[in-house]
Amino acid sequence: MKLVEAKKVHLPVLVEKDEDGFFVVECPLLQGCYTQGKTLDEALKNIHEVIELCLEVQKDENVGPPLKYEV
Repeated sequence: MKLVEAKKVHLPVLVEKDEDGFFVVECPLLQGCYTQGKTLDEALKNIHEVIELCLEVQKDENVGPPLKYEV
């Protein structure tokens, strides 16, 4: 069995509270990468999972890295 070392990736996320009180979170560097939660903690947990899925899809489809991001 081969172990794979995980890399930490830091990506920006945008958080908004919608009219129903849900927190909507998106990662603008990954197309279609957004989610929501009743609490901020739930929304942030969800976006971590969605980011992992989006990065896995990009890897599987041989898509390049996300857009360059500078602060």
